[in-house]
Amino acid sequence: MDATTLGSLLVGLGAVVGAVVAYVGKRGENALTGYSSLTNDLQEERDNLKTELAATKAERESLNTRLAEQAALRAADQAEIARLRALIVHLGGEP
Repeated sequence: MDATTLGSLLVGLGAVVGAVVAYVGKRGENALTGYSSLTNDLQEERDNLKTELAATKAERESLNTRLAEQAALRAADQAEIARLRALIVHLGGEP
């Protein structure tokens, strides 16, 4: 085997190794891009869920306030009913 043949084989081997390195590097780049995209999607979803959670909490607070108002009105109604029953008894009727 002369020097020319050996040189040609080394150049061919170098080309194959270069192609393999480029292929592996491109796969790594694609994987990194995929991970970045996934991370961005997850962060966007997290932000949407935080907004949705804040809206749900505000709605819950509104409903709790309304429920407290209804409870106060019911207590006032019960007191009025008790007062009217006492008045009926006082006037000689049966409640």
